[in-house]
Amino acid sequence: MKVKNVLLIDDNDIDNYVNNHIIRKSKIADKITVKKSAVEALEYLNTIKIDFEMFPDLIFLDISMPIMDGFGFLDEIIKFPQTVDKKYTVVMLSSSDNPNDIKRAMNFDVVIDYFTKPLKIEMIEKLVENGNL
Repeated sequence: MKVKNVLLIDDNDIDNYVNNHIIRKSKIADKITVKKSAVEALEYLNTIKIDFEMFPDLIFLDISMPIMDGFGFLDEIIKFPQTVDKKYTVVMLSSSDNPNDIKRAMNFDVVIDYFTKPLKIEMIEKLVENGNL
């Protein structure tokens, strides 16, 4: 299956490079947008929140970022208008394998999975196989 827009949110350039490469290789997305912070991502999403076609279908989100972490991002995005409420899903993509982080992330309805970095093609295949994409 294919999604139209993917948003990568991670403050690490190397992780963004690898993740972008893996997503392109998987051919699951028409467009990939990269933002280096949760704040930058929220600002971007605020500019397109009324444009259903531009809003990402899938968001890969890191937890540990300066200023606002991934959980802060989740707290804010769930306040977005209902018009985008069912448009997007989130996959946590973190270096943390802390069970408390995993449990906390999976408590958000928009989070469909939690992966430990680095992103691998098999992880994307799992999302497809499970019907999450």
